[in-house]
Amino acid sequence: MNSQQVLTIGQQAFHVLLTVSAPILLVVLVVGMLVSIVQAATQINESTLSFVPKILAAAAVLAIVGPWMITMLVEYLQSVLTSIPAVVT
Repeated sequence: MNSQQVLTIGQQAFHVLLTVSAPILLVVLVVGMLVSIVQAATQINESTLSFVPKILAAAAVLAIVGPWMITMLVEYLQSVLTSIPAVVT
């Protein structure tokens, strides 16, 4: 195993990580911004008001995109595990 192979595996892992986490992070970011705008407009500074919508949005996105995320992770893990014999020799 040389350094190029290690770098390639690391790049693939980072790409899968970003791809899988992006939907939840983006939705939570948008919901957080909308709640912040509403809080600024109404001058309501309640910490739970910003927390609950984010959790609900994350749960909804996870319910919708969860199977795709699991599929991506399983495919990546299968490709890494099947490449072990080629990498070791």
